[in-house]
Amino acid sequence: MNDYIQTMRQMIGHETLLTVGCGAIIEDDHGRILLQKRADRGVWGIPGGLLEIGETFDSAVKREVKEETGLNMISMDLYGIYSGESGFATYENGDRVFSVQIVFRSSSYEGKLTTNHESKRQAFFHAEEIHENLLNPHQAPFIRDWLKGVSIPVIR
Repeated sequence: MNDYIQTMRQMIGHETLLTVGCGAIIEDDHGRILLQKRADRGVWGIPGGLLEIGETFDSAVKREVKEETGLNMISMDLYGIYSGESGFATYENGDRVFSVQIVFRSSSYEGKLTTNHESKRQAFFHAEEIHENLLNPHQAPFIRDWLKGVSIPVIR
């Protein structure tokens, strides 16, 4: 947890905190999407994390992708901006958040796929291999949009 979140939590306790998440839909040469199985909740989602104070959206997503996957994103496009009801979450410790998600899309990356303490496994999946009930519910809206091939950028 970054210092800003810790500081805010000391002030507001478990009350709802507004956060900005940055994630990446990463596709390989076979049209598959990269998903990671989270170590904490055992659900599948895209790599990403929270924007830190003073950070740009693109530097945040590049940082998070590198930390979580070992991959360096070379170029990317805006995939979508997500808000609304799916942005609410309550964590196991009782902390509540409302998160706006900035999602990028890339098939231009380099490096070797690795895992870190945040993920149990990472793999590329064809659309028909993805099971809705195994997805991170907070990321399911943009993964569903990718599965449907919606026009981008998505604004919700």
